[in-house]
Amino acid sequence: MKKIQTRKLVESAMLIAVGTVLSLVKFDMPMGGGLTLCSMLPLVLLSFRYGWKWGIVSAFVYSLLQMVLGLDNVRYATSFGMAVAIALLDYIIAYTVIGAAGIFDGKMKNHMAALAVGIAVTFAIRFVCHFITGVWIWDAMWPNDYGMNSYVYSLVYNGWYMAGELVLTEIVALLIYKPLGKYFRGEDLA
Repeated sequence: MKKIQTRKLVESAMLIAVGTVLSLVKFDMPMGGGLTLCSMLPLVLLSFRYGWKWGIVSAFVYSLLQMVLGLDNVRYATSFGMAVAIALLDYIIAYTVIGAAGIFDGKMKNHMAALAVGIAVTFAIRFVCHFITGVWIWDAMWPNDYGMNSYVYSLVYNGWYMAGELVLTEIVALLIYKPLGKYFRGEDLA
């Protein structure tokens, strides 16, 4: 049991580190934001491998690392409440929710379908977090240069890169699932 716990901690630390490095590889999107190189996939993998509860804990740790890396964004806040909202919605909640992707595993007969649904649902929740701060905070500080309604602008700005992130992660996850299926399902732990 202790050997499995140690393995779980080491694998989690490694996958969180891999996700963090992948988050630094960004392709800038036309209206802002950036598409990463599947930086959320390691969190999804942890959620499927060790269960959604462990996935949420791991994703929370990842969210704290992302917040430290994005500290400049929190610093833009003009009030304590705004700083808390940015920290919670753009980092802690937005990234931690990805750890729940594995919640659909075991509830669906097809593991690949559960993987696809888990990614889609958790990425949609992450999008909602970014959408809210886009309307509530970022547009209030820096109205967009396009003359768009703040709701439309936040939808386009956040939707553009989050849709790309979702599609890329879905494709790569489904491509690697077949050769790594036993790893995803934790069958090699016994």
